[in-house]
Order: sequence, then C-alpha cells, then structure tokens
Amino acid sequence: MGQEISRIRFEPGDFEQFSARLALETDLLERWLRQGRFDQTSYVAGFELEAWLLDRNFFPFPINEAYLKRLNDPLVVPELSKFNVELNGTPQSLTGRALGALETELTATWRRCLAVAHELEGTLVMIGILPTIRERDLTLANVSPLNRFHALNHEVLKLRGGRPIRLDIAGRERLQLTHRDVMLEAATTSFQVHLQAPAEEAARYYNASVLLSAPLVAVSANSPCLFQKQLWDETRIPLFEQAVDTGDAGHPECRRVTFGSGYLHDSAAECFRENVERYQVLLPIQFDDGPDGLRHLRLHNGTIWRWNRLLVGFDGQATPHVRIEHRVMPAGPSIVDMIANAGLYLGAARFLAGLKIPPEVDLPFAQARENFYRAARDGLAAEVVWLGGSRVDVRTLLLEEIVPMAREGLKILGVEEEESERYLGQNGAAWQRAHLEKHGRDCFRLTADYLEHQRTAMPVHEWDV
Repeated sequence: MGQEISRIRFEPGDFEQFSARLALETDLLERWLRQGRFDQTSYVAGFELEAWLLDRNFFPFPINEAYLKRLNDPLVVPELSKFNVELNGTPQSLTGRALGALETELTATWRRCLAVAHELEGTLVMIGILPTIRERDLTLANVSPLNRFHALNHEVLKLRGGRPIRLDIAGRERLQLTHRDVMLEAATTSFQVHLQAPAEEAARYYNASVLLSAPLVAVSANSPCLFQKQLWDETRIPLFEQAVDTGDAGHPECRRVTFGSGYLHDSAAECFRENVERYQVLLPIQFDDGPDGLRHLRLHNGTIWRWNRLLVGFDGQATPHVRIEHRVMPAGPSIVDMIANAGLYLGAARFLAGLKIPPEVDLPFAQARENFYRAARDGLAAEVVWLGGSRVDVRTLLLEEIVPMAREGLKILGVEEEESERYLGQNGAAWQRAHLEKHGRDCFRLTADYLEHQRTAMPVHEWDV
C-alpha cells in the first residue's frame, strides 16, 4: 500500500486483467522459491513507526502535506490521514550493535520531525490511539490527498454493498457505533518490526512470529481507550480489524485485517497463494513493467493486513528476499520501549525458528489465535496457553521464558550481549489506565502528561503517574 496509484475508479475489465497478472506473478514467485532464487543468507531488521501530528490543544493537526514538504526527508512519508505520518528505518544486518543502530537513527529522525512540527506550531506523539481523538476527526475531509487512500475507501465500501462500517468493541466498557468510511483506521498507529530471514527458513520464522504475537502485544499494549471509553489494553487490534471489514462475517480468517488462517507448512509461497484464492482484488492497477518486479503481487498483498504479514522485496542487485512484518505492536510509549520490544521479538523469533522440533507442533494455531486476542484485551494480566498445553499468565511467560529466549536468540545472531541486556525486560503498558484511574477521564491531561514523559526519552516503567 506504499505505492501510489494513478486512478481511484475501476471497471470490471481492470479486475480481470489485474487478476490474470496477479496469478502469473504468484506462479513466478513459487517457481523462484523452488529454484532458490531468493536470498538465503541474510538476517536483517527494520521498522516503520506511525505517529500523530498534534496542535497546541492536543487535538489531531491535519497538516501532513505542508509538514512533509518542509521536513523533506525520504524516511518520513504520508499515512492515511492528514494528521499521521510514517517514519522508516534503514535496514540493519542483525549482528553487532544492530539494536543500537536502529535506536540511534530513529532518535535522530524523531528529533528532526519534532523540530519541524514545532516550526508549524504543533508537535508529534507516538501512541497507539490518541486519547483526544474524536469521531468527527475521522472523516474523508482529513484523508491524505493520495489516490490509493481514496480508492481503498471506495472499494471497501463497494464490497460491503454500501453499508457503513459497524464498530462494536467490548472491553472494560463497550463502544458501539457506525461510521461511513474507512477513516477509523487512521486512529490506529503502530510500530511495525521487519525481520528478513533466509527464504528457505521463512515458514519457521512466520510460525514463530505467530506464537510470539500474544506476549508481544501484551508487553507493548498502549491503546486502552477510544472516544472516552476504556476498552481493550490494545484497542487498536479490534479497531483496525473492524475499520476495513469488507463484510465476510462467515469467514473471519478471510477478513482484510486478520490473524491468519493457519501456520505455514513448507514455504512462504503458501501466503501468497492464499492471497489469490481467498481475497478479492481491491486496487486493480496495471503496471507497465514485466512480471519480474512482482508489482501486482506486492500491491495485492499490501491490501491484506495479516498481523504477521509476509512481504517480498529486492536488494540493490535485484535479488528478491522474504521478510516478516510483525504488526502487533503499537507506537510508543518511548523509543527505548519500542527498541526493547523489537529486540524481544527478533531474538525470540530467532530462538524459536532454530529449534530442532518446530514449537508450533505443540500449540494449535487456533490456540495461538485465542492467546493473541486474549492478550490484546487483557494485556499483561492475560492468561494464555503456552507450548505443551501449560496455562500461564503473560507476565510470568515473558519473564521466565520469552526474555531468556530473546537473549539466547540475539546471542545466536551475534548481537552484542550488552545490547540485549540493555533492551530486554522493559514494559509498562498499564500507564495510561493508571493515569485515568488517578486523574479521572481527563483525556487532555492524559495526553499532556504522556507527551511530557515521552519527551524525556525515559522508558515507560520509569514514568510517574
């Protein structure tokens, strides 16, 4: 979905032609994987961070077009709404001081972004859901002026037969409403970690990512409220799933935002084949270049938001690679927290994917999915079923199993021990709830205090309430 497109309305023939080229490129990807054409040696990490532009009253500030023009940084790009932007990191080989390099670059980019926001009499915040967001902010008047976003809205509503989006989230309180477009998605901002591994190991890393989704969403949860209601610890999860729901209620595994339909068995190709067989084309744009760029496959894949999404990319020598986009973690609370969570994921994924007996054989996919939604709802207080059927609370699971796995996995990768020691074990997803309990439903004070703490660059477990 990062590719801009030239049109926002399509004819039936456009879908037929796109589907034919999509099928051709999917066959080509499967052949390349069988032939060993994909990168088979690299372990690389990267990230995307979605952030909010705020005005002086802590409301969303819809100025990203002027903001990005003044910033003029290729690492920072527009998002769905005019009050969101996306910060990207340069991919880092997973060895040595990789985590430190990711943090250093993100810190430098963030400081430049803040400086330009201040020049425009605003600021920037990284948080899963902005406490001061109002439903009236989430309209097409605030959509970024890019064709792909307008086309996405049109096609999602077309698949729904014109019916409005229905939101129903039951947490500590319940929120029910209807909305006329996909802009509810703009209320969900995340920190997406990318992990490139050798293509022949992609299935193992994908399955490890699925297993880790529950503890990672619990330790990073940062979205407890929406429209003045306290909902899930990570409300961003059900909000995003429902915001672009195309209406296939009978087959939840085929929703555009999904935990997926199962583990991979042998190859990354299984995900892309499922894309063709289960998901209707949303954006049938025709590209003029040949099939070797896999552009139709990549565009279609970009309109299916699995919480663990396989991506295809190319290096400077046009060698294709496969990477996992781990999408379960929200933005914030601090850069240190996010890099800690990235290290936790990267190290634990390496450890689990390298086990002689695949750990996923000890945990059915349906249970991994149930763990994920339970952890998104209850955060660190969630109880989940872990490998072998043992029942454990997420906090204990993290401390006794996931953190040691991550340390060992980072060691195997060659990430310096001092780095893994520095970044692991930090959490603090309950800060917003504690603030609301102490100060009441003052979302402006919550946002102001959150922003003040974030500016200190301290991890969230050191923030006072």
